[in-house]
Amino acid sequence: MRKVLFITVLVPILGGLGWWYFRERTLPDYGPAYREYAYVSNGKSNTVSVIDLRTFALAKTIQVGGEPTGVAANTHKNEIYVVNTDSNSVSVIDAERNAVVSTIAVHLRPYFIDVSPNGKRAYVANSGSNDVSVIDLEKRAVIASIRVGTAPGLARVSPDGDTVVVSNRSDNSVSLIDSRLLHVRATLPVCEHPEDIALLPDSSKAFVSCSGSSQVASIQLASEPASAASKTAEKRDDRVLALLDVGRTPVSLTVKPDGGEMMVCNFDSDSISIIETYNDEVGSSPEIGHQPSKGVVTLDNSRLYVSNFGSNTVAVYDIDMGRLITTLTVGSRPDGLALTPDQNYLLVLDTQSGDVTVIQKRKPRKLEPSEYSLLTLIPVGVQPNAIVVKAFMANHTAK
Repeated sequence: MRKVLFITVLVPILGGLGWWYFRERTLPDYGPAYREYAYVSNGKSNTVSVIDLRTFALAKTIQVGGEPTGVAANTHKNEIYVVNTDSNSVSVIDAERNAVVSTIAVHLRPYFIDVSPNGKRAYVANSGSNDVSVIDLEKRAVIASIRVGTAPGLARVSPDGDTVVVSNRSDNSVSLIDSRLLHVRATLPVCEHPEDIALLPDSSKAFVSCSGSSQVASIQLASEPASAASKTAEKRDDRVLALLDVGRTPVSLTVKPDGGEMMVCNFDSDSISIIETYNDEVGSSPEIGHQPSKGVVTLDNSRLYVSNFGSNTVAVYDIDMGRLITTLTVGSRPDGLALTPDQNYLLVLDTQSGDVTVIQKRKPRKLEPSEYSLLTLIPVGVQPNAIVVKAFMANHTAK
């Protein structure tokens, strides 16, 4: 095993977070070509901060366009994509060199970007021009602009790559784009002010949170049978299956990796709602903290982490036991979350204090019985908006 060492020393952290230890991180011996980075878009600095997750140190600050917001990684190429809202563009970052290698113009007021499962296309919803830009990532060029509803917020690709789901915030609808034909195949009225989108791993359903009506829309996605002789796959059409009542102002959706349950962060109810995804039933709605904003679930489906924007904390919820385990104090106005590939470290974006809190999960020890501890605080830029983690083998070993 290869160990990345930290100086073992107590360090005082400002902002009431107390004293934290620097520790060592143990990684498999992947060799000198292994890279593991987190990329953070800083909206008011017009930069992207690159954090080396092998050492939990700021590796580089990259200048991008105006007001960077959404960020996404390509699973098939060593590239990162950053949406620049004020510049109406997407910056392409080479993850091996951590440098901008291309800037792609899109339309007005983009916020988020999603990459197709095969890594060949990206989709950007342009809220100011009511369309979706389709980007060929090999050519690094827009190949289509598809008209959708009013003020689209998100365009998210289904896991099978066949459908792009778009939430149209101002006309309370969802557009479903056929990714092969590049046209809108259905526009469905849903609930009030649709925002976040989540999809099941089998691409059978999409869920859309509606912050204006305290509901989540369950949408069946169209599918053709695999073959005429298939007896197991039935044809599905695009339709709204249910409008599910949840807490006040549902702002984000998190589906477990196994697809069986989905967690809804109810910002103004200080709670999460747990939805059984296959039968569209809302189960329990436990209190989780003040103004829950984002959630992330571990790959083993056991733990949910929730950022509580209004109380500067992160909640740890045990999904199997159905109870809150602990609450950890982090920086100011926590929002975006990401886990390292080994699932042992949680990265928390502190939007007001401009830093990333690193929380470590470990086996309890005699002198340290807690399962979680605050590892370090990494300064980034002003108003960090989004975070993505990229682990890869570099094609060259020079840094």
